[in-house]
Amino acid sequence: MRTSLTFLIFVPFAALACGKPAAPPKTPVPVTVTPVVRGDAPYVVRANGLVEPVQTVAVQSQVGGVLKEVRFREGDEVQEGQVLFEIDPVPYRAAAQQARAVLARDKAQFDAATRDAERYEALAQRDFVTRSQADQAAANAAALKAVVDADKANVENAQFNLDNATIRAPVHGKTGSVLVRQGNLVRPNATTPLVVINQIHPILVRFAVPQRELALVQKHSRDKALKATAFPGQGSGSAVLGALSFVDNGVDTTTGTVMLKARFANDENLLWPGQYVAIELEVFRESNAVLVPTPAVQTGQEGLFVFIVDKSGAAQVQAVTAGRAVGDQTVIETGLKGGEQVVVDGQSRLSIGAKVEIKKK
Repeated sequence: MRTSLTFLIFVPFAALACGKPAAPPKTPVPVTVTPVVRGDAPYVVRANGLVEPVQTVAVQSQVGGVLKEVRFREGDEVQEGQVLFEIDPVPYRAAAQQARAVLARDKAQFDAATRDAERYEALAQRDFVTRSQADQAAANAAALKAVVDADKANVENAQFNLDNATIRAPVHGKTGSVLVRQGNLVRPNATTPLVVINQIHPILVRFAVPQRELALVQKHSRDKALKATAFPGQGSGSAVLGALSFVDNGVDTTTGTVMLKARFANDENLLWPGQYVAIELEVFRESNAVLVPTPAVQTGQEGLFVFIVDKSGAAQVQAVTAGRAVGDQTVIETGLKGGEQVVVDGQSRLSIGAKVEIKKK
């Protein structure tokens, strides 16, 4: 009886030992996914630029004299034609009056000589005077006409000097420091200008791009102005919108770059002459491009790939051909169509067919 009982007790354990229990289920891998989207993919060239005024004018006097008045404040924004300085006009006004008086006197003499010449010509035709007398009267009238013409030139010159005793702004722009103060003696063509005006509405940003970008810039700028965006403070400031306005006519052989200029309205004065800014030039925009976050693109032994999550919640590998980066996204040229769920975080623990657990964002 003991032998039989012992046999019955150990039979169940032997049966369990001979069986193969099922493998425990694998733990799903937590990942972050995002859908593949289609959208615009701009081709942007980035560079560092230097702000420069459209025009810089060093205002100087064309006449000499004592500076009587400064009609603006340093740093004012002045309009073209606005009065800036007044030079003592008294000597120039007197010279203009004298020139006009001389012109009036000589013109009266010319008028009288012209009438004499006409009378002598009529008398000579009837032989009342000799031909030589008529010719002399005509010559006298012609000489006085030349004197009158010279007097007119003197009047214009005197009026020019009088007008230039009032110095006006040649362009619209921002004034700098007044370099010659009231009461000083001003000389024409002096070394030091009276003031410097920078035109900052609009304003330019000069920047250089690699020569490999030149062909694309030329191609896409033929029919339209390319969009440019400047970021004051090396990217930390507000964006300022403008357009490409100039492509240099040669490549700098030292640096292998081409100099470009973009024009900005600068209505809010965010760009200032001499300021360094970050600038982006949008050369063209590709529509309906396939875009994925750049971290989703992985590199394997056979090239680039992404992990996609199929309908069953398993990870699959999809080979792709990646194009250029657009911000924090990458253009996918082949391999994806849009709408797929790609893994952007957690790829290091994935294998083909592994179950995934999608983390909430």
